[in-house]
Amino acid sequence: MALTGKISKGHALTDSRPSAVSGAVSTVGPSAEAAAFMTIDEANVGQRLDNFLAAKLKGVPKSHVYRVIRSGEVRVNKGRVDAAYKLEMGDLVRVPPVRLATPNDKINPSNGAAFEAKMAEKARQSLGILFEDDALLAIDKPAGLAVHGGSGVSFGVIEALRAQRPEAKYLELVHRLDRETSGILLVAKKRSALTAMHSMLRGDDGKERMQKHYYALVKGDWADDKRHVRAKLAKTENVSGEKRVFVDERDGQDAHTIVTRVERFKIATLLDCDIRTGRTHQIRVHLSHLGFPIIGDDKYGDFALNKIAQAVKNGGLKRMFLHARFIEFAHPLTSITLSIESPIPADLVRYLNFLRNIK
Repeated sequence: MALTGKISKGHALTDSRPSAVSGAVSTVGPSAEAAAFMTIDEANVGQRLDNFLAAKLKGVPKSHVYRVIRSGEVRVNKGRVDAAYKLEMGDLVRVPPVRLATPNDKINPSNGAAFEAKMAEKARQSLGILFEDDALLAIDKPAGLAVHGGSGVSFGVIEALRAQRPEAKYLELVHRLDRETSGILLVAKKRSALTAMHSMLRGDDGKERMQKHYYALVKGDWADDKRHVRAKLAKTENVSGEKRVFVDERDGQDAHTIVTRVERFKIATLLDCDIRTGRTHQIRVHLSHLGFPIIGDDKYGDFALNKIAQAVKNGGLKRMFLHARFIEFAHPLTSITLSIESPIPADLVRYLNFLRNIK
């Protein structure tokens, strides 16, 4: 199995500039002085209020978005609603005045907004495009970058992408990747595309399943050429808000991963993981549960081995070895089969070469 990636033939890259997409019309633009009033049209019908505001208030931390919703500063049809409210045609949304970081803001620990703006700029510069058309965008997400703001970070791929493309009327995540996972991340440029992709992910109406394959490097010698892993997963959260996933055959949700051995090393095995369900941390927990934790995983992994692997003399692996390498699905609007691949990142290639040289 090759360790390089590409977009399948017949699916050439298109111009990365956003296409014209309809969206909410602002009668008053958001600013630091005046509230904005936005009328919802068909492009945003059914969207959650928090996601709508995050898209409109580009550069504003999502934690602040939730704060202004809870405070009642955001109104829909002159009434208070919660963050999960689904927008309807003709709704009038009041958006309170906000202040965004400016280029003149000083970057220092006391100025969080300016610091986050600087980090967001770095994120925008690192977003590679694997595929794009009028409906979808496939990002080659680097490890270490969250897909969205929240959980201790105020920006992620989607916020950076919106800041990079201010003309785009609609950009929403189709699915998610863990912060330390690199590889293919899909973004919808039309609400109709997002709805169709979510239906495909759920398997509604007998739709053909989306294929999603990952490379995972695990501790130990995985003996099977191919193995179906079925173990139900449940989530828990501790007092500090940290979420963990664990195997729970009684109360957990069904989770299915097909694991294929790719390459054996003296201390590790490279696996291809085909996920048939999309549970949080599914691959990480399934493999750890079986005694084959992913090298570099700081939540479910072998912490002693992770520390050893980080040393330069031991390969210098600085992050979790999990990469979303391949995805295939029927295009949500044209039904044409799309196959998209992401090249394995240079840091992971270097570590594999290090392992190959261990005698």
